[in-house]
Amino acid sequence: MDAQPSLSVPEWLVLAILGRQPMHGFAVAQLTAPDGELGRVWQIPKAVIYRAIGRLLDAGLITPEGTEPGLGPQRTVYAATPDGAAAAQCWLHTPVDHVRDIRSQLLLKLALLDRAGDDPADLLRRQREVLEPIAHAIEARRSQSDGFDATLLAWRQATAIAALDFLDMITITASPRA
Repeated sequence: MDAQPSLSVPEWLVLAILGRQPMHGFAVAQLTAPDGELGRVWQIPKAVIYRAIGRLLDAGLITPEGTEPGLGPQRTVYAATPDGAAAAQCWLHTPVDHVRDIRSQLLLKLALLDRAGDDPADLLRRQREVLEPIAHAIEARRSQSDGFDATLLAWRQATAIAALDFLDMITITASPRA
């Protein structure tokens, strides 16, 4: 797969989950519920999960694999296609572009990598490479600003520095699973 598809965060999340393990939409919704394993980072309502499944089906990134009988209606089990699995892996290992996305997208990627037993070291290194120039650019602009612009840039600089400190902290504690 050459170009990454244009997907929303919920769509990427569903694709990444189904890229690791086929399951039905309700099981994905349980993972992203407020008390779910991934819901601690990013909560997605069931309706959004099912819309994401529809878009991923339309894009050819997932496919129905069968049904799972239950006490209620049968549930369709979905799996990522080879292109979908490749796109999900690429997304999981791509750093986020903005400091503001650390709290949502990067933490979500780290949770998914941890869930799969994958080492996040490369992602963390590449994320630092993206954030360092941002922090330096903010610092340079701040020294030339005044008034509220200086205040806003101080906030952005503080959050960029905090994000870099966070990356340092978790890089030290992150280790490959045995």
